[in-house]
Amino acid sequence: MPRRFRLLLTALALAALLWLLFAAAERALALAQRFLALPAALQWTLGGALAIFAAAGLSVLWWLLRPRRRRRPPPAPDRASLEQRIDQLRQRGADTGALGSELAELDRRRASERVYVALFGEISTGKSSLMRALAPQAIAASDVRGGTTREVRHHDGRLPDGRTLVLADVPGSREAGGEAHEALAREEALRAHAVVYLCAGDLNRQQADELRWLADFGKPLLLVLNKADQWSTAEREQLLAHLRQVSRGIASAVLAISAGGSERFQRTLADGRTETVERQRQPQIEPLLRALARLTAAGAGSLEGLRENAVLAGLHQRTGALETQSRAEEAERIVRKYAGRAVVGALAAVAPGSDLVIQGVLATGLVRALAQLHEVPVSELQIEDFVRQARLTVRTGSSIVLAVAGNALKAFPGLGTLGGGVLHAFAYALIFDAMGRALSASLAERHTLDQDDAGARLKALLTDADGPRLRQLATLTLDAVREREPPRP
Repeated sequence: MPRRFRLLLTALALAALLWLLFAAAERALALAQRFLALPAALQWTLGGALAIFAAAGLSVLWWLLRPRRRRRPPPAPDRASLEQRIDQLRQRGADTGALGSELAELDRRRASERVYVALFGEISTGKSSLMRALAPQAIAASDVRGGTTREVRHHDGRLPDGRTLVLADVPGSREAGGEAHEALAREEALRAHAVVYLCAGDLNRQQADELRWLADFGKPLLLVLNKADQWSTAEREQLLAHLRQVSRGIASAVLAISAGGSERFQRTLADGRTETVERQRQPQIEPLLRALARLTAAGAGSLEGLRENAVLAGLHQRTGALETQSRAEEAERIVRKYAGRAVVGALAAVAPGSDLVIQGVLATGLVRALAQLHEVPVSELQIEDFVRQARLTVRTGSSIVLAVAGNALKAFPGLGTLGGGVLHAFAYALIFDAMGRALSASLAERHTLDQDDAGARLKALLTDADGPRLRQLATLTLDAVREREPPRP
């Protein structure tokens, strides 16, 4: 484009901009004159509305542009209370070996006074290659299929200032069927003093969620873009700027490296044939080494508090999950026990459901046992109200209960021909099983005796013709019938 033509276009653009500014100023003056000509009351009304709109606009602008606050680590549970909960689980028969080992490992690493750094990220992002670059003596295999690392491996790496780090190579996430490996990776990330999160491009949704999950524990986190040599300088800087924006307030630093590793390509020979050539690329990890040196300059002691907080917080979650599992298993045993007692008490009953009051003592005991298991305080009045409501629910749906019980017994040769007493007993087993399961699920979720919620769950379970559950109840009924049969001469 000729220089004179560019100057002409620039002059026209400036003239257009000046004209727009002049028109806007003229319009603003006209509006101001019309505003001043309005009555005082209307001036105050319009002025107040404009002020409100301006304040709202400024608030939205501040919300969009405000600096993000640094995430605070979740409060760690008191270790003594955590050990007490683990001991209670052990007394209930739960397998708490992994929880105890985690506490022992926490103490062992604190005593070693060494800095642990975990390499975390999806499969095929180059973690194994980075491990070889950071710790040349490490034997870390790599595979083009991804998912090579199947366990946590520790290697010593050396920083430029001569200090050593313990590097943990963990399994990659998003591996098919690798849920157990991902759990190992997350647990090791919590044990480490700092985490290097490796990516090979822009973050997807799962990677962003993993990054936020790690940041929630407050420990130092480096977001590292690997394989940076595959982009041009402009593309790399643009990608780094986007990663910094996404991880603002999460990552301590965002940097780019190339972990090296091997690469394969096709080469054409002079005679026209092609051959596959493999060569090693030199690692370029100086930015990561400098960042790790800054991050760990104060030593393990300065990072131990955050590490211990993360480990205890993770143990709190795992202990809670084991408590839930143990409580569910204990609830299952309680429900099965009372259903068996209901079968024995119902073998001589006339009509199931209508005479639930006969089983009132069992129903009261079931409610009290489940409330105690879930640590929900209940009064005797609440228990009576719930049993009364359950009796009405069962009475209303007694025909459905009998239909479900009759159809279930037909699937068991011999049971269906033992008479109406067996049908009634099986119906009572179904009633108590449904009532116990409904109440246990409601107590676990609501943490209170919510009669409406438990009643709705009871109605659903009374009409549920689930095969495995009915087979278990039929077996329970058959065992009770056989125990009552007189011995043959």
